[in-house]
Amino acid sequence: MADQIALKPVDIPVALQLADVADPTYEQLGDVLGISPSTAHGAVQRLRAAGLVQDEHLRVNKNALFEFLEHGVRYAFPAALQASARGIPTAFSGPALSTEIVSDDSVVWAAVDGAAYGPTITPLLSHVSHLPIRHPALYRLLTLVDAVRIGRSRERALAVNLLRSALGVKERMAVYG
Repeated sequence: MADQIALKPVDIPVALQLADVADPTYEQLGDVLGISPSTAHGAVQRLRAAGLVQDEHLRVNKNALFEFLEHGVRYAFPAALQASARGIPTAFSGPALSTEIVSDDSVVWAAVDGAAYGPTITPLLSHVSHLPIRHPALYRLLTLVDAVRIGRSRERALAVNLLRSALGVKERMAVYG
């Protein structure tokens, strides 16, 4: 009997990077995400098993990825606010939503060199401090995913709409029988 394959938090940033870059190598994925090529390979294998990556060219099924981000990510990888610390803004404090949602507190990924202070959440990717400078597009997407993970309905709805646009997924029309 085969073991059940389950997604890991690192798989989400890998999928988002694959959605943005055509046919990268595992070394390139590892360099961007700050993970080893073998970790990138393992993530791709789990994404394939979940139906989020379609073929040997590392093509992301954007509709399936969006559906998972919209409906599943907050259940598969729940985030809880933890003690306040200095860090990198995320969720509704991140670059995509900070102009839409005004809050007295910043939600952050803990980082000694971070520019903000507030409650922390554990990021899906362990090495995130380089993202705002080296990979701002991926940083923006991960902050939107965090807004889905911890946000209230308004924050989630805004984040979902921005994720839909970023992934190029068309809104489906409801069909009633």
